[in-house]
Amino acid sequence: MTNMCDVCGLPEELCICEDVSKSETEVTVTVEDRKYNDVTVASGFDIDDIDIKDLASELKSTLACGGTITNDNIELQGNHKQELKDKLREKGYIVK
Repeated sequence: MTNMCDVCGLPEELCICEDVSKSETEVTVTVEDRKYNDVTVASGFDIDDIDIKDLASELKSTLACGGTITNDNIELQGNHKQELKDKLREKGYIVK
């Protein structure tokens, strides 16, 4: 028997909770000038409904950069503001 989602009641492979969460989440993308280089920061994620580690890993791979997760924010090394906005919109997030 397949596992059921506790929130929507659908089987886990058909669960729509993450998609609904994405469409309701407003993410802010900024570039911070740090001591040695620029850092692109995406903030405003609801970490209860999305897997921020998987998202950060996918973004780092797609944008070919390093990065980390701090205080529910995704920080990427370098100035990737426009590319990050485009990728997040493709994934269904509302980007400011």
